[in-house]
Amino acid sequence: MNPHGQAAIVTGGASGLGAATARALVAAGARVAILDVNAELSEATATAMGARAFPCDVSDAASAAHALALAREAHGPARILVNCAGIGGASRIVGREGPMPLERFERTIRVNLIGTFNMMRLVAAELSTLPPLGDDERGVIVSTTSVAAFEGQIGQAAYAASKGGIASLTLPAARELAQFGIRVLAIAPGLFQTPLLGELPAETQAALAKAIPFPKRLGKPDEFARLVMHMVDNLSLNGEVVRLDGALRLGPR
Repeated sequence: MNPHGQAAIVTGGASGLGAATARALVAAGARVAILDVNAELSEATATAMGARAFPCDVSDAASAAHALALAREAHGPARILVNCAGIGGASRIVGREGPMPLERFERTIRVNLIGTFNMMRLVAAELSTLPPLGDDERGVIVSTTSVAAFEGQIGQAAYAASKGGIASLTLPAARELAQFGIRVLAIAPGLFQTPLLGELPAETQAALAKAIPFPKRLGKPDEFARLVMHMVDNLSLNGEVVRLDGALRLGPR
């Protein structure tokens, strides 16, 4: 799909991978709406790149539906959805203070996995009613999983489970939505220069980068965005989870 002139939704687009993706879509001529729980930051980010921002909690059905309605009013129905919204955090199943609070596990699953599915179901429902474009394509959905989905480390049980759910969701969603000409894909990033990693000391970041076979550095958000743009463009890419990790394989710790 050529994104020029098409409406696009980027969740978690206020910063990091989402902001880089929104910027790439704007540069390609898409009408971009950033949906993010951080209203102030997303407004500033959107204004700087020529996009629109709408507050949204992806894990809440009403909030997501309202934000999509506002985006539709501004740009028309979206043909492109990129799910970048998510949270991290490390916690052991059994730590020094006892078992992990169930609420902590539940929140990670709710934001990362349920939030991704929530946006997917809402956007796909509208996409299915739109007239097809060339090659009978109606739209494309790209979600963000993680290499932790496959090699979750100690302390990542909640995060790995949520990202593993997104990876497992991709193929059945692609198979189901194929009847409407909707493609579904996911990217599994490794270690990237995001606000979360940016909070770590420089020496810690350097140590993490040394674990990557090649290139021996943290991934750049623009590299993630370029893969999203290729997925949007390449009609034969469907139902696939693509690792973007420099051949990194995480150890237990």
